[in-house]
Amino acid sequence: MERMERISIEDFDKKVDSLYRLVLLGARRAGQLAKPDSRSLVPAKSKKPTIVALQEILGGKVTYKTGVGDEEDLVG
Repeated sequence: MERMERISIEDFDKKVDSLYRLVLLGARRAGQLAKPDSRSLVPAKSKKPTIVALQEILGGKVTYKTGVGDEEDLVG
């Protein structure tokens, strides 16, 4: 049985400013990854979109911007 890498909330201290934003960002990116034609931005160690999304955020491949505008533009 394959062991999963442990991801801690503390790992995201320098990546996002709040736990709420981490949840929103991870959920939005996981939704994008769940689509059949999507590709991971980092070497995927898991098939689960939520885990891959968190690994991408940790790797600095998924960022966010705040402000007014279209919601689709807020995940980059």
